Amino acid sequence: MPTYVSLLNWTDQGIRNYKDTAKRAEAFGAAVEKVGAKLLNIYWTVGPYDLVAVVEGPDDETATAALLQIGGVGNVRTTTLRAFGREEMDRIVGKAAG
Repeated sequence: MPTYVSLLNWTDQGIRNYKDTAKRAEAFGAAVEKVGAKLLNIYWTVGPYDLVAVVEGPDDETATAALLQIGGVGNVRTTTLRAFGREEMDRIVGKAAG
């Protein structure tokens, strides 16, 4: 399944409610599963981003729906990257070298 790395920053609302961040992460994981994706992991980070979420979904549409849910609550803003595993990259390189 395709993997997506999402870089998250707290909004003003999110930082005001920082004490609930672990509960919000758990709720996000449950919401992601309802749309057919899976939250593989979430990390709280120091630096330009407050959190990093790794999500797996069957396609871009499902992953986007999952990430729209988290953004729609208003606690974070997301920047999402499509990540390719080694096997996927081998296939891509094979096509390019073709």
